Amino acid sequence: MITANRKGALMPGNTFGSLFRITTWGESHGPALGAVIDGCPPGIPLAAEDIQYDLERRRPGKALTSPRREPDRVEILSGVFQGVTTGTPISLVIHNRDVRSGDYDELAAVYRPGHADRTYEQKYGIRDWRGGGRSSARETAARVAAGAVARKLLSRHDIAVKAYTLALGGVRCKHFDWAEIDRNALFCPDAESAQAMEARLREVKEAGDSVGGIVEISARGCPAGLGEPVFDKLDARLAAGLMSIGAVKGVEIGEGFQAACMLGSENNDPVTPDGYASNHAGGILGGLSTGMEIIARVAVKPIPSISKPQLTTTTDGQPVSIQIKGRHDVSAIPRIVPVCEAMVLLVLADFMLHPYPRVALGS
Repeated sequence: MITANRKGALMPGNTFGSLFRITTWGESHGPALGAVIDGCPPGIPLAAEDIQYDLERRRPGKALTSPRREPDRVEILSGVFQGVTTGTPISLVIHNRDVRSGDYDELAAVYRPGHADRTYEQKYGIRDWRGGGRSSARETAARVAAGAVARKLLSRHDIAVKAYTLALGGVRCKHFDWAEIDRNALFCPDAESAQAMEARLREVKEAGDSVGGIVEISARGCPAGLGEPVFDKLDARLAAGLMSIGAVKGVEIGEGFQAACMLGSENNDPVTPDGYASNHAGGILGGLSTGMEIIARVAVKPIPSISKPQLTTTTDGQPVSIQIKGRHDVSAIPRIVPVCEAMVLLVLADFMLHPYPRVALGS
């Protein structure tokens, strides 16, 4: 789809952002994928190792994830000189190393339920059936790489973004421990719940099925005033960025849908001389950041590729039953966690480059 950016110019739907702008490219079973970042300020220290950390968290081939073995080593092709960004476009590439397109040969003429096979063909008249091509979750590796660059920019302003698993397969966190998030494979802040989630994943995998869950994202250190009313609110941009992730089917900020069950006296955040006494708004009011912690949550659907029989049709309209083969995750969680983090990083980096008043109350 062709959309208009802030200045009215047309740009394709593969580009995200206005001032800190990224374009991702590549397919699941192509030779490589990557991102081009335009608008990153000069003078920011950047090396491949800064990006590699986040890619490692998203990488397949680990416990509880797809057995596809991808090293996901990133190369910086441009935009960095003598260890710092130059202000020119940064080009990142990640080569695909473990491609098995033959696993999808029998799906060339079949639409997979829950996938974008049919919609891509309806739009473009052609589709890449090798793992879903551009619609594959493999594309998110490029987002994570770009998000790592945004993290370097935001770190200069002491802004920190962290995502974690709140629920998976019907198991929800009961306790919260920041230190626990990076101790387990599911990025879960509750060690006991993480064990129950892992057991649930093994159970579902044995049954040939898949599960979804909830990921929460926290952004701390954001100044007040980020966002652009009326149609370019911070929460609107966050929702757009997070909803652009293929497995995400819902986004909420702060209390979110729970606010519909609350009274105004319960949901309002009392204003104090130092800020706010609570944070039901999730750090955003009127589309602008309040200076409080920004909290967003996403609902992640079950992975549609399952080995259980499913009804569908062939490309010429013949009804068939299929069982998906190949290498697939049982859940998009935990690999989607750094992807959610990346999209929030990209939105915040973009808004940090926008001019806005920074006038203290009472000055």
